[in-house]
Amino acid sequence: MDVSDNFTNRPVLPTSQFYEPANFTNQKVLTAMSPQPAPPKACIFDVFGTVVDWRGSVSRICAEFFATRNITLDSIAFAEYWRGQYDPAMERVRAGNRGYVPLDELHLENLQATLDHFGLGDRFTADELWQLNSAWEQLDPWPNAVAGLMALKQHTIIAPCSNGSIALMTRLARHANLPWDCVLGADIARNYKPHEDVYRACCAALRLQPQEVMMVAAHNADLEAAQRCGLQTAFIPRPVEYGANQAKDLSPTGDWDRIITGFADLAHRP
Repeated sequence: MDVSDNFTNRPVLPTSQFYEPANFTNQKVLTAMSPQPAPPKACIFDVFGTVVDWRGSVSRICAEFFATRNITLDSIAFAEYWRGQYDPAMERVRAGNRGYVPLDELHLENLQATLDHFGLGDRFTADELWQLNSAWEQLDPWPNAVAGLMALKQHTIIAPCSNGSIALMTRLARHANLPWDCVLGADIARNYKPHEDVYRACCAALRLQPQEVMMVAAHNADLEAAQRCGLQTAFIPRPVEYGANQAKDLSPTGDWDRIITGFADLAHRP
């Protein structure tokens, strides 16, 4: 499929102009009279947990950071507590209780709260805090993730739809060799998923209708929000994102368009 598009008769939509969400109240069962959607012209991806292993990577980087300073702690517990501050911090923005703040800064605030929790709140300089905060720019991809993205890239536009900032996603892409065509997500919407503005802004930035775009994620709630906006959806399980005792997102819970085991699956029609 040629990913180039003829925009001669297509109106230019500013990123602030969003499309009305589709009504999924009475979804049709796919039958001979109800064909599958056309292949998407773009696939956009959740990143933390879907494309990269945040838990293993952050814990490894934290262990190395603290070891060089002769500090002993449970780096897995540290990473999980730090990540646990993620959604509450974003919810204050989504709820309108705080203006948009890029995730880099929220991560830094959450890092300070995490250090306080572990009794290390006053041990590091500002430069050291930013050094540790950069762990989120050094996350390793899941096995075969990069190869799958490369295969899919031959057929369609690929981009992150992440809560990470453009700066964070750019540096992470360089670290993990993620072959994005562009960087989309929270920064262009100035809001955080699963707020529907984020999905609509990504479609508008690509000058595509929502039904021409597929959201790919390992998190059912992410796909629920994207589906409400009219996007196609694909679920990929990441059963150890939260470790061996993970209790959520082990399987699809919605009527998603695709259930895949690898990104390369999306390069082929089911």
